[in-house]
Amino acid sequence: MSSQTTFGDDELFGEAADEMREDVESHLAAARAELPSAADVWETDADNVLGALNGLKSALDVGDAAEELRQAKKWYTMGERADAFEDADDLEADLEELSELLETIEAAREDVTLLTSTVPELRGALQEAAGGDAGDDADDAGDDADDATNDAD
Repeated sequence: MSSQTTFGDDELFGEAADEMREDVESHLAAARAELPSAADVWETDADNVLGALNGLKSALDVGDAAEELRQAKKWYTMGERADAFEDADDLEADLEELSELLETIEAAREDVTLLTSTVPELRGALQEAAGGDAGDDADDAGDDADDATNDAD
């Protein structure tokens, strides 16, 4: 009976290991699905720089990708510590690659966020230095209102 119990335990462990791998893979896939598309990051419909920056900032939102990556890492770590994976090099590489990509996207979003506040200040300072052409201010008032609606993310 002891050998039957051992066989059953090994079989259950194998099933659990397979399920852990599937969990890691499904969380990785879900994280990738949350990433912005290359087209959304590259293309814009904006009429001015601030509109382009606001659009880019919105495009760089990764949604729940960080949480999905965290879940994938959690299940991967558990599987590794339990020595449940026969070969997990592919999972480790995918986790590292996605982690680095998320860090890059988040850093880019921080940079864009900084620019969305700096560019209007710079524009105002340049207008002031040039004597504050009232015609430009009137033309751009509508643009600034449009940009404010784009900034509501």
